[in-house]
Amino acid sequence: MTASATSRTVDYAALDDPALTLLLQRGDRTAFRELMQRSNRRLFRVARGVLGSDGEAEDVVQEAYMEAYANLATFRGEASLLTWLTRIVLNASYGRLRCRRSLVEVEQIEAAQLDPGRIVAFPGAAADPAAAVAREQIRRLIEKAVDALPEPFRVVFVLREIEGCTVEETATALSLRAETVKTRLHRARRQLHAALSDTLATTLNDAFPFLGARCERMTEAVMQRLASLPPGSD
Repeated sequence: MTASATSRTVDYAALDDPALTLLLQRGDRTAFRELMQRSNRRLFRVARGVLGSDGEAEDVVQEAYMEAYANLATFRGEASLLTWLTRIVLNASYGRLRCRRSLVEVEQIEAAQLDPGRIVAFPGAAADPAAAVAREQIRRLIEKAVDALPEPFRVVFVLREIEGCTVEETATALSLRAETVKTRLHRARRQLHAALSDTLATTLNDAFPFLGARCERMTEAVMQRLASLPPGSD
C-alpha cells in the first residue's frame, strides 16, 4: 500500500509512538506531518529557551526536522519520539549558539584591529518595549506581594533579599537572633510563594506563546522541503 493510500485509511492522530514510528520509517510523510504537529510547541520553546529568538528558534526546529527525517532509520525507540527530537533540537540550538559566539568574537577582533583605540562593546539585545512592560508589571506584582507581608517578615525580606544584607547584619540591625532572622525569611518566602503562585502559574503557562499560525507555518515549510527531495531519498 502506498503512503498516499495509507494516509486515507489511518487515523494518524490516534497513533501511539510505535505505530507512528513504523509508518515514519516506511517513508509516510503524512505521518511525519503528524509528528511535527505533535512536537512543534515543545521543540520551539526548547529552541527559543536556548537562543532567545523566535526566528532562530523556528529555523533550528525546521533544520532539526530535516535531520530527523534523514535519520529515521536510526531511531530505535529507546526514548520517545519527542525526546529524540528534543535532543536533536538542543544539539542544533547549542551549535548555533556556539557559532553565534564565535562570530561575535571574530567581529570584535576585526573591529579592534581596525581601530585599536576603540572599546568594542559586547552586543546586547535591542530594547524590547513589550519586554520592558512585562518586567515592569512583574516588578509591581512582586512589590505588592512584599508590601502585603506582615511587617516583621517584610523588613527581614527587604534587608536580606533586596538589600543583600547578611544574616548577621540583619540580626544586628533589627536586634534579633540570627535564627530568628532565618525563620522569618523562610516564612516570608513561603508567604510570597503562596501569594504569587496562582498568578504566576497562569502567566507562565502562556510564556513563549505558540500560536496555530506558527505551528502551521513551520510544518508546511518542512513539508515543502521534503517534497523537493530527489526520488528515492525516503
